[in-house]
Amino acid sequence: MRTSVHTVRLTVLIILLTFFSFYSQAQSISSPNGKLEVGLGIGPMFFLGDLGGSYGIGKDFVKDVDLPMTKISKGIYLNLYPTEWVGLRIAGNLGYLQGDDAQAPDKGGAERYRLKRNLKFESKITEAYAAIELYPTVFFEQYDGLARKLRPYVLGGAGIFHFNPKGEFIEPGGTTKMVALKPLRLEGQGFAEYPDRKEYSLTQKEVLIGGGFKFYMSESMYVGFEILHRKTFTDYIDDVSTKYINPALFNTYLSPEDAAMARQLYFRENIYNPAVSRITIDEQRGDPTDNDAFFSGIIRFGWRLNGANSPTGRAKRQLKCPVFY
Repeated sequence: MRTSVHTVRLTVLIILLTFFSFYSQAQSISSPNGKLEVGLGIGPMFFLGDLGGSYGIGKDFVKDVDLPMTKISKGIYLNLYPTEWVGLRIAGNLGYLQGDDAQAPDKGGAERYRLKRNLKFESKITEAYAAIELYPTVFFEQYDGLARKLRPYVLGGAGIFHFNPKGEFIEPGGTTKMVALKPLRLEGQGFAEYPDRKEYSLTQKEVLIGGGFKFYMSESMYVGFEILHRKTFTDYIDDVSTKYINPALFNTYLSPEDAAMARQLYFRENIYNPAVSRITIDEQRGDPTDNDAFFSGIIRFGWRLNGANSPTGRAKRQLKCPVFY
């Protein structure tokens, strides 16, 4: 029996459409399809804890940000987009936190206590986290590529961070040096006399929440800005949390050299005012009911790794007519 040319063409067309349909579906769930973004971030990082702050009672909110203590953080990140309105992010950051009671104003209120307390710290921060980004405005877009699009987003996630608080020790000759505070156990951590004060870990968990926006300058490049807040589960980023201890115990638990440093660093009001000589045992040193926090403002630079099956590539292909024979 003779087969017509039209039947052959129709059969070939059906086979080709079926093949490309399965190929497209297989490609759409793999990673190298223009659904990956890599990027860099840089911006200020702010500490919210017991030390420093503004007028009144200290709060872990922007009211107590000490701008002179602000340091720059740097980070890298990788995003995977299973769909355009959801982003899965993994990221790492290097930052620096500081707090200094000398930054508290003297307006005659509760901040006066922090000014006289005269404690200070600094710590490097290393963090890694995973987060989910949501882009609600994608649903209102008519897809015609990424270039010139502004996309706001919100995100939330969890991670871990490492810190190591240090304080300023004044040596007998008047020179200063920064020393690690955790080994000095300034609030009696691990002392038998204070069984409720456990030694803390320098690696802690965090929960992140934030938001920002991206502006795509081209199909593959964007700039953006983001605010990212970290809720932590420790009150010891600044090594300050609860009440003063009996300083005589430092001689029992520490070496003579460490005990001398601990006696100076656990109480510094007499450096602010040398006339002070009062006993401070069991007086408030920090607020154990409010954990430390920190946040950052990040300028982001990113690149969409577009492939043949990227959103842009798919859109371009839809404009082409298939040609057979």
